[in-house]
Amino acid sequence: MPAIRNDWTVEEVQQLLQLPFNDLMFKAQSVHREHFNPNEVQVSTLLSIKTGACPEDCKYCPQSAHYHTGLDRERLMAVEKVLQEAQAAKDKGASRFCMGAAWRNPKDRDMPYIMEMIKGVKELGLESCMTLGMLSAEQAKLLQQAGLDYYNHNLDTSPEFYGDIITTRTYQDRIDTLANVRDAGMKVCAGGIVGMGESVKDRASLLVQLANLPKHPESVPINMLVKVEGTPFAKLEDLDNFEFVRTVAVARILMPQSHVRLSAGREDMNDEMQALCFLAGANSIFYGEKLLTTANPEADADLRLFERLGITPEQADGYDDEVHTAVIEDAIAEQEQPVRFYDAS
Repeated sequence: MPAIRNDWTVEEVQQLLQLPFNDLMFKAQSVHREHFNPNEVQVSTLLSIKTGACPEDCKYCPQSAHYHTGLDRERLMAVEKVLQEAQAAKDKGASRFCMGAAWRNPKDRDMPYIMEMIKGVKELGLESCMTLGMLSAEQAKLLQQAGLDYYNHNLDTSPEFYGDIITTRTYQDRIDTLANVRDAGMKVCAGGIVGMGESVKDRASLLVQLANLPKHPESVPINMLVKVEGTPFAKLEDLDNFEFVRTVAVARILMPQSHVRLSAGREDMNDEMQALCFLAGANSIFYGEKLLTTANPEADADLRLFERLGITPEQADGYDDEVHTAVIEDAIAEQEQPVRFYDAS
């Protein structure tokens, strides 16, 4: 088994990205099988607990207050409502519940509510994850004490291309938050977005930044840009699908023990493309109707795709395997039942 590396160069990663496609897929799948069951995919649900009015100017984001996208602004969701959504996610087979807030960073007044959400999600038997913007070392410790398992903070793109994406937060701010999360004892979820007009070298540089962290992120979301009207990136050309699959494959090779997640943009991927991503080493998805504020494939469609591919949802530690399997089987069976009534009202 190859050693885990934290010393990749951009040149090495560019060479991997430019391998013949079949060679790259074979290499990525071989690495994947050394560390994971190739027929299991971790399933998470993501809920926006505070939507819109973010002061950051990320050019891809419909939640930025700098752009007019028609998104309704919503205050921080009540704890009880969040836990109802978490229970619903569990009932549909999710093993991890992720909560996202459109903040530059959480305020001290919000922390008690956030901590109650974490504790409630954990009591339901779900893994917990949050993305709240930048964190101080003290805030990271409070979240860890409340029981938070994962914290998401993406690097978005390469250091070299970053200034073309956002100006209100530095690259080092992002690195510092990841360090605070790791030092507090939580697991790190960090990835990026492709299809924003970056070069192959930029994609290589992003992957190098992630793989050369002191410890690889436990989860690495690879997002395809979702183009939203009103944002500066609404009219960008689509990234070639094979370039996205290549990015997934190289992420798997560089970070062999990390979960590589298909995240934003999956709504526009057909089943065949998603299957290629799973073959390339992706082994985590968000499912449900929305990814924060953009569309995501419906959970039932995901379950049917899993069945066609012979994939089963990965179990969280301490989660009842028989119960989880029953939930998935019941959901699939329900979808196979013919519709016998149409409500014309």
